[in-house]
Amino acid sequence: MIYIHDNTFDGFLTSIFEIYDLKILPDDICGEKNLQPSLFADKRKVTTDADKSRRVLAGLKKKLSAHGVNSIYKCWLSEQKGIEMVLFRYISYALKSQRNIESDFSNNDVLEVSQVVKKINREIHRMHAFVRFQKTSDEVYAATIVPDFDVVTLLAPHFKERYRNQHWLIYDTKRQYGIYYDQQEVIEVKLEDAQWEGRNKVRRSVLAEEEKEFELLWKSYFKATSIVERTNLKLHLKHVPRRYWRYLPEKA
Repeated sequence: MIYIHDNTFDGFLTSIFEIYDLKILPDDICGEKNLQPSLFADKRKVTTDADKSRRVLAGLKKKLSAHGVNSIYKCWLSEQKGIEMVLFRYISYALKSQRNIESDFSNNDVLEVSQVVKKINREIHRMHAFVRFQKTSDEVYAATIVPDFDVVTLLAPHFKERYRNQHWLIYDTKRQYGIYYDQQEVIEVKLEDAQWEGRNKVRRSVLAEEEKEFELLWKSYFKATSIVERTNLKLHLKHVPRRYWRYLPEKA
């Protein structure tokens, strides 16, 4: 049986509930947008149910620490092919075990979850370091990102704490949604007909005039303080991989 959800975390947890409810093990669990055509496999379209999702989550909280439950959510955001089946086996192991399984790295799925979480945490750390805001003419500080994993919502606590006195927007142009902070709360947003320029950057026509001047000043400062004779590209790439250069004005 292939369980097909609506590409949401609640939809995935509802799938887990139905697997246990029907007592039919999955051949696969996948979102609608990732479904591969198959002539022979039975399919079940899962309707997301908030109550079923909450019941699965409540069961997990009895078996796992807050870190363990959060790890499941982070793995889900990895969008890694086949991660739903890894998480299903991880959850099954946790629910049937009499002890906490989070450090049982002899189990392949526990090890896999741990490794994926490390990748997610590394991506979050780099987003904290490389996100660059640009002030727009309507006083909103905007930044675009294209992370390897779907981590934009996980960036909210850091930037809310750091820029609590500003209105800001971080937008994932690959997944076409973002987070917006209005000095009160962070909400998810999806821009209609969003238009970008260059490497999916905020259009220069909507930037504040002083922002363009600050960018030129920063480039001049960076150039003036760089010591060409000490350039070590290999070391530089180790700390600032080339795929993150798109966020840095000095690399434009």
